[in-house]
Amino acid sequence: MLRQYELVDLVKSYDPYADEDALNRAYVFALKKHGSQLRTSGDPYYSHPIEVAGILTKYRLDCASIVAALLHDTVEDTDTTLDEIKELFGEQVAQLVDGLTKLAMIEHKTGSSKQAENFRKLLLAMSDDIRVLLIKLADRLHNMRTLNFCPPDKRARIARETLDIYAPLAERIGMEEVKSEMDEIAFAELYKEAHDSIVARLNFLREQGSDIVPKIIKQLEDDMEKNGVHCTITGREKSPYSIWRKMQLKNASFEQLADIMAFRICVDNVADCYQALGIIHSKYHMVPRRFKDYISTPKPNGYQSLHTGVIGPYDVRIEVQIRTYEMHEVNEKGVAAHWAYKQGQRTEGRNFRWIRELLEILDQAQNPDEFLENTKLEMYNDQVFCFTPKGDLIGLPVGSTPVDFAYAIHSNVGDTCVGARINGEIKPVRTILHNGDQVEILTAKNQHPSLEWERFVVTGKAKAAIRRYVRINKREQFIALGKDILEKLFKAEDQELSEKLLVAVLSDFEAETVDDIYAKVGEGLVTGWDVLRTVHPAYRQSKLEKMVNAIKLPTQKKKAKKDTLKIRGLIEGMAVHFAGCCHPLPGDRIVGIVTTGKGVTVHTVECQSLHNYEKEPERWLDIDWGPEAENEKHVARLKLMLSNEPGALADVANVVAKAEANIMNLNITYRTSSYFEILLDIEVQNVDQLNNLILALRAEKQVSYVARANR
Repeated sequence: MLRQYELVDLVKSYDPYADEDALNRAYVFALKKHGSQLRTSGDPYYSHPIEVAGILTKYRLDCASIVAALLHDTVEDTDTTLDEIKELFGEQVAQLVDGLTKLAMIEHKTGSSKQAENFRKLLLAMSDDIRVLLIKLADRLHNMRTLNFCPPDKRARIARETLDIYAPLAERIGMEEVKSEMDEIAFAELYKEAHDSIVARLNFLREQGSDIVPKIIKQLEDDMEKNGVHCTITGREKSPYSIWRKMQLKNASFEQLADIMAFRICVDNVADCYQALGIIHSKYHMVPRRFKDYISTPKPNGYQSLHTGVIGPYDVRIEVQIRTYEMHEVNEKGVAAHWAYKQGQRTEGRNFRWIRELLEILDQAQNPDEFLENTKLEMYNDQVFCFTPKGDLIGLPVGSTPVDFAYAIHSNVGDTCVGARINGEIKPVRTILHNGDQVEILTAKNQHPSLEWERFVVTGKAKAAIRRYVRINKREQFIALGKDILEKLFKAEDQELSEKLLVAVLSDFEAETVDDIYAKVGEGLVTGWDVLRTVHPAYRQSKLEKMVNAIKLPTQKKKAKKDTLKIRGLIEGMAVHFAGCCHPLPGDRIVGIVTTGKGVTVHTVECQSLHNYEKEPERWLDIDWGPEAENEKHVARLKLMLSNEPGALADVANVVAKAEANIMNLNITYRTSSYFEILLDIEVQNVDQLNNLILALRAEKQVSYVARANR
């Protein structure tokens, strides 16, 4: 643990004008407030904020950030108030501590949306001040370093959250060292067997060629010196996690990777970068498709370097990275390498394009879970770089289409996209874009986003915008449908329906407007009969009672008793069966349709077949799953798009088996030379099990699309 004078000396070493008094007071304040509190490891709790502050000094952060790091847990874990922080350390420090405290309070909540809500709060905080993210990353890094002291279930949760959210965020702002260390610790925790296997292979390679790295460095240095290039060359192994991820992405074995060993050449200027590249390519055979120029087209996080793969000295496949010393500093430390706070400037998170795009996704998402799903897409994919007709560079994930490109320009352009002119040729919206493509988006005023677009777009921003439009459009349809249902039902029953009557019962349906009631009826969340009985309490549902009596079948009485345990809201004696068009599962919102002579058919509220009963609201029943529903197996239907290659179906079957589900039927509906579509009938217990299976299938490389089928 850093001592007080050591921390102050570190800050003063790069910022001679730092407020030494504030640093000393914050150090002592943290010690006193955390007092006898202990961490899981048994260390004094105050060691944690001090270590977090120490991590930030490596990135030469300003004095206010260091003070906020020392105090970041005081408001949450002690009797300290935000007003006290503001009075003692100033407005700027108080705002940083406030942002971090709100995050910590969210992190301690439980529930399925906790992680998503946590990330949403982090985005809002860092959009005001990017230093909140930097302090949070340092906080998470130190927690990862002490992860082994946590219980196993907590270790797995923290490691997964780090791998999914915090490591990609560190990469986005260019903090490569932080990202790599968090990745490695999380990888070792979550995938221990894979981690140990790769480490064992790396150890074997070291033993076989213990002197190969210095030999290669010496040869490269000689090559540069003979051509008059002044440089510094270092060699390194790729980390186990980056090796494993590349094996997954490329579906390659350990031996097939060309860049297990990477060598970095740092030179004085950009001209020397390209001269060094020419020297390397003129002497060694280049590995095809391994050259990338991130100097002329930097990554979104500002990363600049030349990358090439060659059969290098001693016939060893290596990766060579060539950059200037300044680029290297930025590449390793990212945002912190060109920090502006010590000059009194303020860098808002909104100045970063990727944060602005995440904020747009936040505005369009229906709930925190959807937001988290789309932002993961936005952060994870490798990049392709395309140009607008004016020459502006747009970075997109690999596999992006003109629709993704259109939404990257502006949401309105995406909404009205009808096609694209790619390199001068008109192409459809599902065309895959490649590096260097010049893309001109073609639009039409009457065009609207299509739900089909979601099948081929890859950016989170595009997916969020499409879902938002479909959601709004669906609401309008539900309002129109619900209004029509109520008008026809009230008319058929000779009862008055007016907006004034509906306004009087808004609270009964947890609605704010009359349109909310119409929408709930149209969506099937509320039945027309519920509204009729609420508006006219004296009314009796005589017609429905007659219909119910007509479908009571004596021979099915024994079976019906069992069914009513599974479905609540039915009158005893009603026969029940589940619709084959939508395959409802426990956990789905459901509605019952009464059919004379057959009983009640259970549908999901999203089922397209319900449109057939729009003009017969008297058939609709408000039902729900009973406590015994999950004791039996239910059949769900999935639609998948698979790569047309050997073993694809076997991999799908293996994933289904691991999810403890069972394939009941399989039907190939469409086939091409590169892919095919199939319908799978899967036996599961509830919708949660099905959703987990869908997530597992989406993680498979051969599966390009998977969703629940409505028919």
